[in-house]
Amino acid sequence: MKKTAIILGATGLTGKILLQKLIEDDRYESIKLFSRSKIGGLPNKVTQFIGDLLNLNQFKQDFIADEVYCCIGTTAKKTPDKSLYKQIDYGIPVAAAKLSKENNIPTFLVISAMGAHAKSSVFYNKTKGEMEEGVLQQHIKNTFVLRPSLIGGDRKEKRLLEKISLSIFKVIEPLFIGKLKQYKIIEPEDIAQCMINLANGRSSDQVIISSNNIKKLSERN
Repeated sequence: MKKTAIILGATGLTGKILLQKLIEDDRYESIKLFSRSKIGGLPNKVTQFIGDLLNLNQFKQDFIADEVYCCIGTTAKKTPDKSLYKQIDYGIPVAAAKLSKENNIPTFLVISAMGAHAKSSVFYNKTKGEMEEGVLQQHIKNTFVLRPSLIGGDRKEKRLLEKISLSIFKVIEPLFIGKLKQYKIIEPEDIAQCMINLANGRSSDQVIISSNNIKKLSERN
């Protein structure tokens, strides 16, 4: 039986790639996008629900699928207000997980970040860690939390510090062996493919997937 997938964050770097992969994947007959703005030029198998994701409950009746892919995330530059930042990076994924549980969706995948920890003194890491805890507390049957390291790829917006970091990492990456492999740059294509592979049973025995394991799991096509 063909499946229906929900994507949150389909306008972001990884979300866009994930959307295209699911469009091309014959196992999926329907893809539902929940976002603030419409994406043009999509095929009929994609249905878009436009609204305020900070009030995700408004979509409860339509929030029905086999799988939920949560690619939501902002940056300090885009969202300098810490309260709003937390509403996005913590609030939306946790609300999506709660809706998934209420609507009996058996598979939930969410992108977190390396270093996520609820007790971290770093706001970004703490927010991601609290988000992970909130998602896992829903006890959805198949839950996977992906913790990528620095994500590669081309972005439309200018992010100078990230570009500098990527350049430095590319130079020193050959030194990343053994336990340091988890710090290698991870491509958004690999994150998207890993999520699809996990959702389709080519899974890991781990709920939290480290960056180097994201790469390994992405290769199981």
